[in-house]
Amino acid sequence: MMTSESRTARAAYHHGNLTEVLLAAAIALIEEKGVEALSVREVAKRSGVSPGAPFRHFSSKTALLTAVAEEAMGRLTAAVRAEMSRTGDADPIEALRAIGRGYLAWALSNPTHFQIISSRSLIDFHDSPRLVEENEAIRVIMVDLIARAQREGRLRPGIVPGDLVFSSRAFIYGVARMWIDGHFEEWRVERPVAEVMESALDLFIKMIDAQS
Repeated sequence: MMTSESRTARAAYHHGNLTEVLLAAAIALIEEKGVEALSVREVAKRSGVSPGAPFRHFSSKTALLTAVAEEAMGRLTAAVRAEMSRTGDADPIEALRAIGRGYLAWALSNPTHFQIISSRSLIDFHDSPRLVEENEAIRVIMVDLIARAQREGRLRPGIVPGDLVFSSRAFIYGVARMWIDGHFEEWRVERPVAEVMESALDLFIKMIDAQS
């Protein structure tokens, strides 16, 4: 017997939106059962299509998850650009803070996407031009902002720009990863998650800002 969910999926399929249906089904299954339990066959079943239908779009489970990661990267880029648009880039330190806020907002809203895009063993990151290019675009923005901050005397003395690019990424990734992996409780984090993340970001910015 076909469920209403399957009928909806079939309708979307016949209107040429199977790719979107499969990605949505993959995310739903991962949220319910974990990524280890994901299979292309199960995604097809959830989408209400034949077992072979997904393979016309994705050659393997890895290819399917890479497509999910590409969607995740698009959301991350949009979140970062939205925060930067609100803040502007007149102050390079505040623009860096905006990138951090955008990243954390994305992670909070898209924890499953975060887990998939973070696990290089699940996806073909370097074989995806979209993932590589969008990730590099954010990195280049950070490099430019940090170079400007140094020229304008906004960085504390002794900070090596290249080290700060890496450290900034490691910090913001680590904060999100700790929340995703459930580490906040043993570190006695009792305030609302978004508030704690904002405070941690503010502290990081203060440690690099020469005017703080």
